[in-house]
Amino acid sequence: QVQLVESGGGLVQAGGSLRLSCAASGSIFSVNKMTWYRQAPGKQRELVATINSDAITTYTDSVKGRFAISRDNAKNTVYLQMSSLKPEDTAVYYCNALLKISSAASLRSHWGRGTQVTVSS
Repeated sequence: QVQLVESGGGLVQAGGSLRLSCAASGSIFSVNKMTWYRQAPGKQRELVATINSDAITTYTDSVKGRFAISRDNAKNTVYLQMSSLKPEDTAVYYCNALLKISSAASLRSHWGRGTQVTVSS
């Protein structure tokens, strides 16, 4: 069984910082791409940042220069360092991992349950 567990969410004031973590555990052969998504009330889920197996990163325009994604391959963990937070960053943040459970398996997408980030004015 593969599980992804997010942590690090909470309530912060505008301009503050948070670091989210997402640890993948279970039967994992390799982890390809790891991604952070978020979903604000009344809005669709959107991609925030991605990091591939070569540590190449991408960001949505609204967080560029403020957020940084990184990963620790030894721990199968992805992080999202969030700085200069704005009220519009308020959302449930979800972790996604594209991974294999064995060398012969196909890539599969796995989701965490989410962690709440609330940024007050």
